[in-house]
Amino acid sequence: MCGIVAYIGQKEAYPIVLKGLKRLEYRGYDSSGIALLNDGLKVYKRKGKVAELEEMLIGKDLHSHIGIGHTRWATHGEPNDRNAHPHTSSNGKLAMIHNGIIENYGQIKQELTKKGYVFKSDTDTEALLYFIEDIQKHHKVNLEEAVRIALRRVVGAYVIVLIDKDNPDTLIAARKGSPLVIGIGKDEHFLASDASPIIEYTNKVVYVNDYELAIIRPDELILKNLGNEKITPHIQQLDLELAAIEKGGYEHFMLKEIFEQPDTIFDCLRGRMDAKEGSLRMAGVDKNIEQLKNANRFIIVACGTSWHAGLVAEYIFEELCRIPVEVEYASEFRYRNPVIHKGDVIFAVSQSGETADTLVAIERAKEQGAFIFGIVNVVGSSIARISDAGAYTHAGPEIGVASTKAFTAQLAVLTMIALKIAQEKGTLPSKRFMHLLNELHDLPAKAQTMLESNEYIEKLAQKYSAARDALYLGRGYNFPIALEGALKLKEISYIHAEGYPAAEMKHGPIALVDEQLPVIIVATKDSYHEKIISNIQEIKARKGKVIALITAGDTIITEMADDVVEVPEADELVAPMLSVIPLQLLAYHIGVARGLDVDKPRNLAKSVTVE
Repeated sequence: MCGIVAYIGQKEAYPIVLKGLKRLEYRGYDSSGIALLNDGLKVYKRKGKVAELEEMLIGKDLHSHIGIGHTRWATHGEPNDRNAHPHTSSNGKLAMIHNGIIENYGQIKQELTKKGYVFKSDTDTEALLYFIEDIQKHHKVNLEEAVRIALRRVVGAYVIVLIDKDNPDTLIAARKGSPLVIGIGKDEHFLASDASPIIEYTNKVVYVNDYELAIIRPDELILKNLGNEKITPHIQQLDLELAAIEKGGYEHFMLKEIFEQPDTIFDCLRGRMDAKEGSLRMAGVDKNIEQLKNANRFIIVACGTSWHAGLVAEYIFEELCRIPVEVEYASEFRYRNPVIHKGDVIFAVSQSGETADTLVAIERAKEQGAFIFGIVNVVGSSIARISDAGAYTHAGPEIGVASTKAFTAQLAVLTMIALKIAQEKGTLPSKRFMHLLNELHDLPAKAQTMLESNEYIEKLAQKYSAARDALYLGRGYNFPIALEGALKLKEISYIHAEGYPAAEMKHGPIALVDEQLPVIIVATKDSYHEKIISNIQEIKARKGKVIALITAGDTIITEMADDVVEVPEADELVAPMLSVIPLQLLAYHIGVARGLDVDKPRNLAKSVTVE
């Protein structure tokens, strides 16, 4: 959600923090701010984009070697200047930025109000900051100890970073449930919500763990737990290139990332499978194959686009592995009282690896004896660390808020896992195994062919960009792709869209069909093909506008539909990784046609680290 950046060292802090905030804009936000120590504590914040903050600061004296910056996604209090971060203590000595939610802030705020504190914002963050200040005042302790005491009382998730007017050579930071990475330079340190603001300065980083507190000076990094015991920082080499987080000539990150999919699918498969040899190797699967192949049940826990990947995987796992599968919204799973048995395998799927609902869900399932297998994109993320085993998707940084390449990479990983388990379990004939390996091997080239439809889909988008509603239909493996297509259209164009199993259309949604309603049908050739033809006829009989995704050469549906997009022929098990691409492009081009910011849709955040 919110973006956090901080710097301490010998350089000017303001340009580094400002550039870092711009790097984090993709996370989604509605206000921004910066605090600097410059002949006292100076705080500048404003509702709106980082560019508006930058414009406000033209001509101001921004000299400082220490600074903190923040992009806020509103949770407590509407987006405005006074609710923007950083917040300052009542005595004006401290400034703090915060990502997360303090669940018991109301109680803390009430206690502080009785003590005479007057709040200037509606945020939970200000309550925590005043609480820290109050502890400092009444317990006569330094800032580090005051933070430690406060965080023992706090309920919720947080990353906080503080600067202190009285200690201008020190940053204090702490983390629970939200990501924080510290970059280590020569006599300087960089802090951020993810590595994107750091990579141009250093490739040495430390990922801060839950319940850890960091004391950071230009030449020193001290990590402690909340019991005041020192922890040796684990320094990692950052495997990320600056070019990966730049647009590279594309108009938007979303379009760039859609076009990267042939490469990201290839990178996901590379080193893991060899279709010629008929081999498939995945370290996380191989080391735990007994646990996986003997599981009584798989539970896939995810949110949003990752949940749709899980739905496709449900079909794949059950067909190939003959193991029952449940796909759960993490946000619901964590609050239910699910029946978890020792030996159940939970696949936690998350692009960022920091999705709060998914993280809490697997923590609780792990306590009940479940085996956790993480599937994430971000190395060193929280889900990766808490999982018993896992696999990275190797999709590279995904900057566009609406997930695209991460989805196809997740599907590629889930498919390989299913193939490996089925092979070891003996539920998949060797001929079918080899066929599917070859189908996976051919996917990058077919995805490249799919992208050649971009200009045609752009014209389609112009035709349907004024629509107020849309219906997406699919059957079998393609039903979750209909859901994903509808989600993309909602996220990017703000058009109301629904995804449905095509056979369910006549049980309600068909009432929506008229000559104004575009109906997008994923109708590639599979075992449901004849049935989907019948569904198209039902729509056309009611004057609906049909846009059909068809297998190349399908003349039957071509004659029936108003518009068709051809998809290269592929086995129905892997076809969803191809048929989703035109739906991503359609959503993108409709959003652009409507004049919208497709990389940063309103109200959305890239990494949802709060409930």
